[in-house]
Amino acid sequence: MTFHGRAAHAGMYPDDGRSAIAAAARAISEFRLGRVDEDSTANVGTIKGGTATNIVPEWCTFEAEARSHDEAKLADLVGEMQNAITFAATVADCEVETRARKSYRGYRFAKRDDAVVLAVQALESCGYEVVYDRSGGAADANVFNERGLQCVNLANGMIDIHTSDERIAVADLEGMVDVTLALVEAARS
Repeated sequence: MTFHGRAAHAGMYPDDGRSAIAAAARAISEFRLGRVDEDSTANVGTIKGGTATNIVPEWCTFEAEARSHDEAKLADLVGEMQNAITFAATVADCEVETRARKSYRGYRFAKRDDAVVLAVQALESCGYEVVYDRSGGAADANVFNERGLQCVNLANGMIDIHTSDERIAVADLEGMVDVTLALVEAARS
């Protein structure tokens, strides 16, 4: 989303300006962020705007996302965000450009589906306990499944994902090599 306001001198003529940052902040403050419900999450990941502290900011851009395991909930959540953006722009007398796009499609398998059966065989043959769970993440598996190629995403033991403390133990990486080889063997038989 990009808000367009009007620049003005912040110390001498602030009333002549229309702050794009204030408009964006108002919109964001109305978003339901974090874990929205048992199926959905939302986040604002980047925000940029303005040119100097003594200038009412003429522009502000931010990027947000919404995810849900339920397509209707996702549509509602995106609609709420778009309504908050439009309202904030109107109140601040700013213009706003929005662009919404679907990054990837979620997928779901049954325990009897071929990709799941192969993954279970490989994991169990390597001594791992199989746990079935939904993920809020995305990976190449989403793209493969959207194109009709069944692919299950397996967790590899990463800790503190997407933080400055993200890490994985060497033993977990080595274990995934064993699982990969077991997957090839299970698929061959």
